Amino acid sequence: MFVAILLGLCMAQGYRCARCKAQNPDLEEPLDDQNLMAPKMCLRDLIYNLNSSGSGSAGLPLLVQRTIARSIILQEIIGKGSFGEVWRGVWNGQDVAVKMFSSRDEWSWFREVEIYQTVMLRHENILGFIAADNKDNGSWTQLWLVSEYHEHGSLFDYLNRHTVSMEATLVLALSVASGLAHLHMEIIGTQGKPAIAHRDLKTKNILVKKNGSAVIADLGLAVKHDSIANTIDIPSNHRVGTKRYMAPEILDDSINVSNFESYKRADIYSLGLVFWELVRRCSLGGSCEDYQLPYYDMAGSDPSVEEMRKVVCDQQARPSIPNQWHNWEALRILGRTMRECWNANPAARLTALRVKKTITQVTVVKTN
Repeated sequence: MFVAILLGLCMAQGYRCARCKAQNPDLEEPLDDQNLMAPKMCLRDLIYNLNSSGSGSAGLPLLVQRTIARSIILQEIIGKGSFGEVWRGVWNGQDVAVKMFSSRDEWSWFREVEIYQTVMLRHENILGFIAADNKDNGSWTQLWLVSEYHEHGSLFDYLNRHTVSMEATLVLALSVASGLAHLHMEIIGTQGKPAIAHRDLKTKNILVKKNGSAVIADLGLAVKHDSIANTIDIPSNHRVGTKRYMAPEILDDSINVSNFESYKRADIYSLGLVFWELVRRCSLGGSCEDYQLPYYDMAGSDPSVEEMRKVVCDQQARPSIPNQWHNWEALRILGRTMRECWNANPAARLTALRVKKTITQVTVVKTN
């Protein structure tokens, strides 16, 4: 049934795929019609059509996902993590990213797929989910999560390799804030979206798009809030994520685990650190700071919870904001925003929406 629907959509959208090819002239010719997917199919248009059908789902039908996943040709490893590996693959002449989980990390795979398929999650600043599948050859099982591919890699990698202009800095900052604001936002309605907290926001979990904006990725630790029942689908261990980016209330165990706002506020603390990493690489008058991780001068390369607690909670230290940032209005405002994001009092921190509005105003002033 799904294949029939899919083929019908393909026939009806010839002009859309032609446009996709025109906008992406570097795409290879798609596979021939012996493939289970229709010829000249564009992933972007396929996802657009099926997600505009009124179902409200953020994912393609399961049979379509499996068909796509099993037609991918793997090309090269582009990353590794505790979960497994990330590959660049090709489907129908289009690059995709394939995140492979080992069978022992089945829960992590299932959780991330579940979050990515949340109704109305799809957003230009959240990594585009394409498909999920499991591969079993009888002796081992591979769990795949297929997503859009972004050749620039993570923001961490990008900032290590490049300096960024003032305009590029604002574009990146605004897109990260926009993605986080969408995650945090609850959309009321029969096909509404629950509020979601990321819980591991950092430059390694943000990808840079070809157009210079960014998308938030790696949602395996995210939690959703059921506002009607006022419940949070979170495991008993709330201290997860990357220690360097953990908010003080997580480090000292004072977080109110029964209040969903607590998790959103912890994300905002991490957002302030991401902004600090970004602005350090902003080229000002032909010069900029070397890339560094937050607290590089106060904690080791792989700090423990105890080490970070001493720095962040006991000493109440925060990354230093250079005086020269005050010479540029945009950076002065970004610096102030960082301080409000990493305030020791969680309730005093900005919301993601407020951060987004502030940067939007700065961007408008800068471009006028």
